Amino acid sequence: MDYDAVVIGAGAAGMMCAAIAGAYRGRKVAVLEHAVRPGNKILISGGGRCNFTNLHTRPQNFISRNPHFAKSALARYTPRDFISLVERHGIAYHEKTLGQLFCDGPARQIVTMLESECADAGVDFLFNTTVASLTRDADGQGFMLRLASPSSAERDIYARKVVIATGGLSIPKLGATSFGYNVAAQFGINIVECRPALVPILLSEADRACFCDLAGIAADATVACNGQAFAERVLITHRGLSGPAILQASSYWQQGDTMTIDIAPGKDVTAAMRADPTNRDATTLEAQLRQVFPQRLADRWVEVNMPADGTNRSLLQFEDTLHRWQIRPAGTEGYAKAEVTAGGVDTAELSSSTMESKKVPGLYFVGEVVDVTGHLGGHNFQWAWASAAAAGRAINTSS
Repeated sequence: MDYDAVVIGAGAAGMMCAAIAGAYRGRKVAVLEHAVRPGNKILISGGGRCNFTNLHTRPQNFISRNPHFAKSALARYTPRDFISLVERHGIAYHEKTLGQLFCDGPARQIVTMLESECADAGVDFLFNTTVASLTRDADGQGFMLRLASPSSAERDIYARKVVIATGGLSIPKLGATSFGYNVAAQFGINIVECRPALVPILLSEADRACFCDLAGIAADATVACNGQAFAERVLITHRGLSGPAILQASSYWQQGDTMTIDIAPGKDVTAAMRADPTNRDATTLEAQLRQVFPQRLADRWVEVNMPADGTNRSLLQFEDTLHRWQIRPAGTEGYAKAEVTAGGVDTAELSSSTMESKKVPGLYFVGEVVDVTGHLGGHNFQWAWASAAAAGRAINTSS
């Protein structure tokens, strides 16, 4: 079987790319997927509602060794473009916070929409199929793919173009593998070291003993790490901290780094006590803190950080603990709990306008497998759509 293009991976980027590559000019396109259905990560995203884009997506919302790489694709396929596609399919949606757009109904609607787009473009789907080998053909004009599946013998197909849309290493229970990175390595394409991102952190043993019995308690906070700061919720877990602010900061954290947490942003909790020397006991302090965050956390904070005495100096030191709680995480929850993978195929190896490899013509990398990692809140989906559109358009219009 011969194809103009084969896309490996039936996730967000893969289906988007295939639909665009196969549309309008009758390109013969196939999507290969080792799972038995498409879009597994889409289905669990956004609590099952799919945070499919963000109104405020811009290049500054992404981490990459080359911070300029994403600009071209993001400019040529914007959140408005994807919203138009969603509206054309009659999918109701709403803005939650900070420009985050979610489906009113289940995330399945986004998968169905992409399947419909692929069907309209005549895309073939081969599920429960793995790529046993991927090689350049003899004249260097295309690729031979040896396919394997439990239900049939190995067989070969030919493709003029191949798109790697296999995602990263995050959430292996959904089928994440290193396939995309293996292909890059096979062809001598550099890979920026991968690490879990948008991931809960593990507290040190001492901090865990102090706070993790309060698992489930959340508070508004500002979390800073390596020059970046995020003001959202922080959640105490059984082993550490999570919540949007922690997940955001985790993408910038490296082993050994410190995070600084302001758990009372914009508040001067002890101001009234410093002004009145007659009310400086633990009970008063707890009462002040309970106005800022939940009672159990307030009481625990006083227990752990009780001022040495009732002087203004001690109260100011206590105030400082609220705004500059410094923690050195013991690690993260790893790829099992990470929403995305940071690092990946080096952007220096790819065309920013087409996602095509500079070393291997006809080989493209899109989505999470590339060293472009978005902030929380729909930005990673927008990168999937934009990078996929860049590659799909390039394939569709190629001679």
